[in-house]
Amino acid sequence: MDHIDNLSAPVRPDRNILRVFSALIEDVARERGTVFVTISYTNCAGCGTPSGTVRLVVNHDTDIFDEQGRNIRPGELERGMTVDASFSSAMTRSIPPQSQAFFIRITNRPAQSVTTTGRIAEINARNNFIIVLSGPNPSSAIRFHILPDTVILDIFGRRTRLSALRPGMRVRVEHASFMTAGIPPQTTAFKIQVIR
Repeated sequence: MDHIDNLSAPVRPDRNILRVFSALIEDVARERGTVFVTISYTNCAGCGTPSGTVRLVVNHDTDIFDEQGRNIRPGELERGMTVDASFSSAMTRSIPPQSQAFFIRITNRPAQSVTTTGRIAEINARNNFIIVLSGPNPSSAIRFHILPDTVILDIFGRRTRLSALRPGMRVRVEHASFMTAGIPPQTTAFKIQVIR
């Protein structure tokens, strides 16, 4: 079990293994007894590109561990977790590509979050924040700070950039449960989804 502490140790005899570090779980789906975990990453050993998204097939052959190195079930994986993972370089040509997961270790769990839906009133790309009105009153404004790991998705669920957002767009923002007492209150955005 030395691979629990050292992800670079061989996990399978196959040489065609890709390893990602600090990947974000963007989605977890269950279909006919198999769990599919979609991750996005910016740190990959052996990948042709430094960043990307992959849908991992997680089943009884996948070794899954929590932060303390204890075995856990696939059903315990949740959206928002940060993981290290190794998976087969043999992938489908779908978007995102799909691959068999060999090893997943949780490295961080998401902070407790709350969801707010509203319209973007202001975007400040220079200082990385948006202001969203969750109701008709200006007093419903919330300032959301955008961090490097904030996930921003367009209306089709594809990753996009802060620069693609526009005032007036309707968005669903997953954010930290705490807010400052200022006017407007401020908090950190974990995920911004453009909605209809």
